[in-house]
Amino acid sequence: MCKIENITAYSSDTPSVVTIGTFDGVHIGHRKIINRLINTGKLSHLKSVILTFFPHPRMVLQKDSNIKLINTINERRAILDGLGLDYLLIKKFTKEFSRLTAEEFVKEILVDTLHAKKVIIGYDHRFGRNRNADINDLRKYGELYGFDVEEISAQDIDDVSVSSTKIRAALEEGDIDKTNAYLGYNFMLTGTVVEGKALGRQIEYPTANIQIEEDYKLIPKQGSYVVKSVIDGEKVFGMMNIGTNPTVKGNKETIEVHFFNFNKDIYGQQIQIDLLHRIRDEKKFESVTALKEQLQKDKETSLTYIASHF
Repeated sequence: MCKIENITAYSSDTPSVVTIGTFDGVHIGHRKIINRLINTGKLSHLKSVILTFFPHPRMVLQKDSNIKLINTINERRAILDGLGLDYLLIKKFTKEFSRLTAEEFVKEILVDTLHAKKVIIGYDHRFGRNRNADINDLRKYGELYGFDVEEISAQDIDDVSVSSTKIRAALEEGDIDKTNAYLGYNFMLTGTVVEGKALGRQIEYPTANIQIEEDYKLIPKQGSYVVKSVIDGEKVFGMMNIGTNPTVKGNKETIEVHFFNFNKDIYGQQIQIDLLHRIRDEKKFESVTALKEQLQKDKETSLTYIASHF
């Protein structure tokens, strides 16, 4: 496990190797960079440090931005924590911070705070006020302040052919199989179980209603999905619906999970739902009976998928 800190609390004098970015999704392309960072740290006897930002810069600099993120900040922390880093440092992104010149950023953050001896960065990385500095500028500052710059080439990045933008697009299309392949893990929704209208219970498919606090979290396309969770140490599978429940005249999007062979009271618990596979689009049925018949088919589809994959 790495040490996770707000950068303002970081006080180590140990020389470091650093990479910088938002790392939304912590996908397989990001892993390539992170693995290089960790290996460099071990070989060079440097502390491996990821410097990430929250909120996302576009949330701060573009007030009309409706960008949705693959991970909440807590999900991102948990994923990065398991990769073998020494430090994950989170810098609060503010308008004031965005006004730092490139050299101020290098001097104040990389040199004086992180004691960077090497910076590993993508060929297209830009930084500083108005993002007007690039990797060539960073190399010049490296010569001035005594750190090396290692470039992640276009070929290295393109070989992976993954981007957070592609993953967001896949989620908006409901393509969970593609999403999970790009991520290298199962896309997750994390929220609190709250009371709903108990309509599922009335038709023998009780559901846990999941409330997600972070309004910036990207919710996949409406429809039904096969899901997995771990509750009180127990792995449980189920099927989840994202939608408005049009058959019963719902008008608000909800996230509801029916767990198989599970009857614990979990109201108030925060749980993580891993999305495994998409079953179908949400649709309006002629009657509650027709809906119930479809739910039985969805359950059979889900159990078949689970049996063949787990």
